[in-house]
Amino acid sequence: MDRVFSPSLDDIGLPLDELLEELGPQTATRLGPPSSTVVRATEFHEALEELPEQPGTLLLAPSAVHAPDAGLARLAERAAALDYAGIAVKCRERDAERLAALSADTGTPFLRVGERVSWHLFDAMLAQLLGEQRHSEDTHRDRGAEPLFALANELAEFFGGSVAIEDLGRRIIAYSSVPGQVIDRLRTQGILTRRVPDSPFNDDQYRTVLRSRTPVKYPRLDDEEPRVAFAIHAGTLPLGSIWAIDASGTGPLTPEQDARMRAAAALAASSMLDDLRVRRATQQPREDRLRTMLDGHDIVGSEFAELGLSEERGAALLAFAFEHDGRSPVLAQLRSTVHRHLALHRPETVTAVRSGLVYALVEQQTARSATELVEPLLPVVDRLVGPGVRVALPGVARHPVDVAPLRALSERLFDITSADTGRAAGADRLFTVEALRPALVFERAAALFADEPVLRSPALARMAHEDVAVAETLAAWCGCFGNVARTARRLGVHENTVRYRLRRAEEHYGVSLLDADSLLVAWLQLRSGERRTSLGSGSSPGAEPRVRSESRS
Repeated sequence: MDRVFSPSLDDIGLPLDELLEELGPQTATRLGPPSSTVVRATEFHEALEELPEQPGTLLLAPSAVHAPDAGLARLAERAAALDYAGIAVKCRERDAERLAALSADTGTPFLRVGERVSWHLFDAMLAQLLGEQRHSEDTHRDRGAEPLFALANELAEFFGGSVAIEDLGRRIIAYSSVPGQVIDRLRTQGILTRRVPDSPFNDDQYRTVLRSRTPVKYPRLDDEEPRVAFAIHAGTLPLGSIWAIDASGTGPLTPEQDARMRAAAALAASSMLDDLRVRRATQQPREDRLRTMLDGHDIVGSEFAELGLSEERGAALLAFAFEHDGRSPVLAQLRSTVHRHLALHRPETVTAVRSGLVYALVEQQTARSATELVEPLLPVVDRLVGPGVRVALPGVARHPVDVAPLRALSERLFDITSADTGRAAGADRLFTVEALRPALVFERAAALFADEPVLRSPALARMAHEDVAVAETLAAWCGCFGNVARTARRLGVHENTVRYRLRRAEEHYGVSLLDADSLLVAWLQLRSGERRTSLGSGSSPGAEPRVRSESRS
């Protein structure tokens, strides 16, 4: 079970109703009687694990509302026995009254999370609101009309240099205007255009800053003044960064500078998170970042860091296909189900819909990471969305530019499989490159023969048209490594029939049965031709050729 936020001090927390007031009614509402219980931590609910004994926990239960009434009641009673602050769920209007009654019966408050609020964002909001309790009493908070500009000015007065607050799109959303502050050409250009100027150092610097848990100081570089930078996070959700020109020079970061940057980042996160929740105007949604990588255009290089993904481990792309009538609500439901399940195990999960498929990007952690995540998801999807969902696992991206090729490969994996294969049980619903490599080779060989007719043997083409039985026998014999008896059993004919057809292939069509290279080319041409017809008839990719039984010649 993934611990989302666990304060170490008992006096850290917010009363439940006060927390709801901070979140706002569009984010979450209480079902049941008022509660003054203090929320001290949050925890995602995992049905197969015991609840931790931690009073004041707000249990995040994405799938609990789908459990039978008795199971949900047991969960609420167990939460009450552990002095939990409540249970957060998503539900339909018709379920709200039932949950309110259950809350009154068990004494456990239920929170109804807004349908448009992702669990990842809700987790970040809670972590931010609870984390604010750790700030010292003398931390100044400007809640005026432009708190980020006021924060930038306050920080500029301390560092003596210009300060810029940026979102993940590298747009400058606030900057300082303190008289006498040190400023350089790069910062001036950025303020005028409200966007970070292009630089060959940008990608490396942003990756470093967004992944660092401490402020980073960069020395003077050409005409750029020394800078101190720190990422803005709300829980596990990256929001942007703060950059301050340090007028004191290139010396090491002082403890006071470190503390000021941390406090400023916490305040900036609070303001930016509010704006993200209400207007989502200061940050490109995470799914937009994924769509950008899927399309392969306008890649800036720091997308993995912005999404909380490790380039060292890489990110696995998962593609989900579902046979439906094209209605967007079906895809939205599939995406929601996939995201809820994956985010329980990988909070960094990001999902998006593109061209009728649902894509998910998760950090790769083990060799079988993607398969281990998807296998338990299939029964859940079958129950909530419908049977028949197929999953392509094209591989692991080591850099944002690798995502688009993997997306194209996942589409190829779906293309070379039939709908009948997709509805098969078990592993047949998970399509990996390793399992489908022969089919991929035949697909590419078919395209090669089609693009370059000179590579095709006219004699083999004539055989496939005039003497189908001979062509099918030759392909089957190659697949049986030249074993006549095995070929006969596969075709359901006598061994002498196989020998007769092979002689006919050799004598009438010039096939050299003793030359390995010639046989390889012949087999590829015949199998590539089969690919074009077998896919249309719904046969499994890579399956052995099926030929008609024939009386012995």
